[in-house]
Amino acid sequence: MSGGERERSHVVRLVIAKRLSQRAASERLGICVRQVKRLVRAYRWQGDAGLVSKQRGRVSLRRLRASVRERIEGLLRGKYAGFGPTLAAEKLAEIEGIAISRESIRRLQIAFGLWKPKSRKARRAFLLRERRPRFGELIQIDGSQHDWFEGRAPRCALIVFIDDATGRLTALHMAPAESTKAYLVALRRHLLAYGPPLALYSDRHGVFRVNAKEALSGDGKTEFNRVTERLRIEQICALTPQAKGPVERANQTLQDRLVKEMRLRNVSSVEQAEAFFPQFIASFNAKFAVAPQNLEDAHRPLRLEPSALEEVLARREERVLTKALTFSCGGVKYAVKTKGPGLALRGAKITLLHFMEGSMQARYKDRNLPFTAYGSCAVPTSVEDEKTIDARLDAMIAGLAKFPPSTTVEAEPRLAQGCG
Repeated sequence: MSGGERERSHVVRLVIAKRLSQRAASERLGICVRQVKRLVRAYRWQGDAGLVSKQRGRVSLRRLRASVRERIEGLLRGKYAGFGPTLAAEKLAEIEGIAISRESIRRLQIAFGLWKPKSRKARRAFLLRERRPRFGELIQIDGSQHDWFEGRAPRCALIVFIDDATGRLTALHMAPAESTKAYLVALRRHLLAYGPPLALYSDRHGVFRVNAKEALSGDGKTEFNRVTERLRIEQICALTPQAKGPVERANQTLQDRLVKEMRLRNVSSVEQAEAFFPQFIASFNAKFAVAPQNLEDAHRPLRLEPSALEEVLARREERVLTKALTFSCGGVKYAVKTKGPGLALRGAKITLLHFMEGSMQARYKDRNLPFTAYGSCAVPTSVEDEKTIDARLDAMIAGLAKFPPSTTVEAEPRLAQGCG
């Protein structure tokens, strides 16, 4: 007998012994008086066996058929390998036409040895910040370096823009690493779709903040800072990862759901992923986004032509022209072309605009200067951090894979002994 059945047996014996009324017994057991009378009759007729549930030992009428159970096991081990209970239940209903609850899937995965229940750990408590009331007041941005293609393509960084008020994804962009250009591409998508937000909320990565403790030159701003300043967007850096919880939780959800969705669709390149993002963002927002407290949109209208927007987003550098009207950039030497001698341009400061599609303009006093490349110069070794070194090494490995491995290594000849 179970614990509840033993309690029933004890109460029923008290009722039969006239030590407890039927009304008190019904209140104690949480059943009606009529059910107490039935239990008393069953006990007098069969004893304790009359109080045991008649369903014990019987197969449930709602039990999965063996064929359905085998089909689900095959899908969980094959097509949906690695899926969590929630996502697996959704895909079984959406694609396979098998309507089964999330809890049932979890139990089956445990029985098949495909899911291990997570132990709950005591977590540090943080003061929760309420969501902003309006859509567009605060957009949280972050990048997540992950094996998004599960080996079908190199590791990439996913740039994520998510609204604080609604939890709505506003932009996704796949790039080799977290860089200024990657964030500007995602920002352009957000601007074209919604307009400039009031503020962007990020971590303290070098893209968003000058981290040099003793910077001897410069204005203390990164290139991304200058772009947001031109767009009149406030930029805020978080002190801890927990402070920007929505985008951190979104990264965890994307590392689960987006990876599985791309696997089901055999998305195996950055180009295919970029084409799939609009469909995924729509389904993600329909499932997880919430309504804001205030329905007013805080985004400002974007009153810029496409060409003007590209100029705002362009990276800018300053150069000083030599007496020969030359300058260098990125290891390449350039010469400015003029109709006359160009004496007024000697020693002039020009601004180089690097557009995201790869082109470059040389600007002097609101006019573009024609130029041509004529040589190259030495370039110092680039500085990498923990968020860009993987992309650098992957590119190097991909370059080495194009050439057959050498079988011998020739050492430099040593100087002959006795040479001065």
